[in-house]
Amino acid sequence: MQMALGAGYAWSVFRIPLVKEFGWSISEVSFTFTINWLFLGLSAFLGGLWMNRVGPRVVGMVGGLLWGGGVFLSSFAGHNLWWLYFAHGFIGGCGLGSGFIVPVSVLVKWFPDRRGLITGIAVGGFGVGALIAAPVAGRMLQSGMSPLTTLGYLGIAYAVIAVSSGWFMQNPPEGWTPAGWTPTATQAAQRSDRDFTLQEALRTWQWWALCALLSINTIAGISVVSQAAPIFQELGKVDAITAANFVGIISLGNGLGRVIWAWISDLTSRKTAFFMMYLIQAILFWNYHNIASPTLLVIATFIIMICYGGGYGVTPAFAADYFGTGHVGPIFGLIMVPWAFPAAFGPLLFAYLRQATGGYNQPLYLIAGMLTVAMILPLVVTPPRGGKIAKDAAAGSGVPVEAVPGRGGEV
Repeated sequence: MQMALGAGYAWSVFRIPLVKEFGWSISEVSFTFTINWLFLGLSAFLGGLWMNRVGPRVVGMVGGLLWGGGVFLSSFAGHNLWWLYFAHGFIGGCGLGSGFIVPVSVLVKWFPDRRGLITGIAVGGFGVGALIAAPVAGRMLQSGMSPLTTLGYLGIAYAVIAVSSGWFMQNPPEGWTPAGWTPTATQAAQRSDRDFTLQEALRTWQWWALCALLSINTIAGISVVSQAAPIFQELGKVDAITAANFVGIISLGNGLGRVIWAWISDLTSRKTAFFMMYLIQAILFWNYHNIASPTLLVIATFIIMICYGGGYGVTPAFAADYFGTGHVGPIFGLIMVPWAFPAAFGPLLFAYLRQATGGYNQPLYLIAGMLTVAMILPLVVTPPRGGKIAKDAAAGSGVPVEAVPGRGGEV
């Protein structure tokens, strides 16, 4: 399901063909991706709220239908740029957000003992979607098929895969935990002592800190992935089909990063994982414009994508740790709303600066400086407290206790 949704990352493959066929500017075509990602963030919150009412299966299937249907309808755009924005951007974006939130919120409830790893796997499929979609789209375009026709066929495939996969989404029984499992002292120290409601979470500074952590990490990676094919052609001097294949390769890094960094966050902490992701990316962005070798360019971009994907793998577990799993769907979904604006307009600004300056130096330096300053944020964030915990834990018995979902922190 997530691979079908994550095929949206392959949009850069269509940028040059659409510019050539219809005479649109780079920024006009890139704005489709901006709208798509903006509504991904907005609809993730609505999907989380709706899921609390009707369950994950319905939301997952509707999300898949909207995503595939939006891509299919974009094939009727012709010379109407506004229709491309409406179909692929708005309708498809709503499908992406409402579909994306479903596996994430379901799996943190099934695997409380491995929240980081399981959410990493859940969103890992989303990250590697372009690994298949980009090369397939590139070969369809290379064979002479128009970009709009290619979108039509891909939209049908996305809908079939995502809708059928959404059928299998369901929550565990209420109060379910793995047999014999209790949280370790380390896990307890990194988690809140109760389940927060959405309203309570919004009143904590930690919720806003998680928004900032994910948003900053996203701006860095998504600015590159949204322009990946043109970057490889301009800096690496490769042809269009090779660039499309490179986009597929780096999308694997996006998916792997979601699993690897989420797993690392289980072993260390969510805070440590974010700090390391920021540090690695800052170093690469300060030096990215000096890379001329196609091989080294792919390696550097691959590492950036690993860190970019890591943000999506770690943040859902971060939200479940800090606010509990009882309302994690709408709480994490709402994190995607403030995330949506920098995620959507970051690539637009990146593309504008590229077009205005004739090179990538300025946008790369801007991202590098942002990451350097932001490294302080994961060092200062801490779990919110304030719930009632068991007397033995309060008395320092050393027995780790986790709040019972839906009981307001009372154990």
